[in-house]
Amino acid sequence: MTNRIHQLHHPEIYQHNIVKRKSNEQPIKTFQEILTTKQSVKVSKHAKERMIQRNIHLSDRQWQSLEQKMSEAKQKGVRESVVILNKATLLVNAEKNTIITALNNEESKSKIFTNINGTIILND
Repeated sequence: MTNRIHQLHHPEIYQHNIVKRKSNEQPIKTFQEILTTKQSVKVSKHAKERMIQRNIHLSDRQWQSLEQKMSEAKQKGVRESVVILNKATLLVNAEKNTIITALNNEESKSKIFTNINGTIILND
């Protein structure tokens, strides 16, 4: 037997495929960070029906304010919250970024809200 097999050149496989990150690139975000920045306010089926029945409409500015305040509430540990608007009241789950139900102001005057650990007031 000969030892020729050991004399063959074995190139490094990964030598050409290594890609180094440039120092001026943005740091890599975690999945949770990406999820929280991309996720907007969701409306439950029940809330959607109530908003239609009660003729509750939010402007783009109100949606943006609501999204921002819900995010702030979530960071402060708020789970369930009442959002008071000029013409409506919303019950929201800040953890899930979801509107649970919607009431017009006449209905919300006579209601008692329970299991709420935060309140958001938007005067837009």
